[in-house]
Amino acid sequence: MHADPPPSPTVERVTTTMSDFTATTLTGQDQPLSEYAGQVLLVVNTATKCGLTPQFEGLELLHGKYSAEGFSVLGFPCNQFAGQEPRNEEQIGEFCERNYGVSFPMFAKVDVNGRNAHPLWRWLRQQQGGLLGDRIKWNFTKFLVGRDGTVLGRYSPSTLPEKIASDIEAALESPVS
Repeated sequence: MHADPPPSPTVERVTTTMSDFTATTLTGQDQPLSEYAGQVLLVVNTATKCGLTPQFEGLELLHGKYSAEGFSVLGFPCNQFAGQEPRNEEQIGEFCERNYGVSFPMFAKVDVNGRNAHPLWRWLRQQQGGLLGDRIKWNFTKFLVGRDGTVLGRYSPSTLPEKIASDIEAALESPVS
């Protein structure tokens, strides 16, 4: 008589979400992004000397309009595109607040492409590639992240923040899993 073999161990699938990452704030503090768990997020690579810099105004308007419903914009300055973010973190914060009234969280400068890309940005690119591959093409590429921490969409630098409002509203209506 042969005994049945033991059951195979179940393999848990580990899903990475936004909450699995940490980023450094403009003031140098490490911040677990799990602090935003359950929120809808718009993650944006920013620059203060770019032709698209005026998008800070639209991003701030979205943040103000939807923050009470559980939405936040997260800004990540990047100097990888034509050197359009030469400022240091203190100067970035002052510029954004003074010129655009930015109140949404801003983080320290990161690389979004290449070997030194921040792990969050490597993950975002893997989750939602662009039209010509997963590389970030320019400043103000935007990723919409749902309440469950998964990437819902990617928007080109030329997509104005207000054009994303309906997608944000739809994401806010989705329950947390």
